[in-house]
Amino acid sequence: MTAISHNHLIKTRVEISALWIAVLFNMLFRDIQEFARTGFLEEMLTKTSNDAQIPEGLLLAAAIVLQIPISMIFLTQVLNVKLNWRANLIAAIVIIAMIVGNSLTPDLDDAFFAIVECATLLLIVGYAWKWSKSS
Repeated sequence: MTAISHNHLIKTRVEISALWIAVLFNMLFRDIQEFARTGFLEEMLTKTSNDAQIPEGLLLAAAIVLQIPISMIFLTQVLNVKLNWRANLIAAIVIIAMIVGNSLTPDLDDAFFAIVECATLLLIVGYAWKWSKSS
């Protein structure tokens, strides 16, 4: 591996990790901003949403989805190139599907965060796709 290709590999890993950090921050700040919504705290305390009980399994699923970008920050730095581009591609597509699925009736701030998150995830897909062609 030449010094130039090694530097490009490191640069790509850092850029993709930074994009995963941006996705994670957007997901977290969107959730934090929900605390300003009227009735949100009461729903959190009673584990309800729109008067429906939120099952523990759904809370676990949400935790798993949030763990994906957290894990990808690290995995992008340590996986070999072949596994890396596949993992980034799959993880980004899964998170996009979750965002779209959760944004069926968004308010303005939710729609904004969803657009920013999806655009960032599409950048990750682009990097991963380009990476797959160069490996």
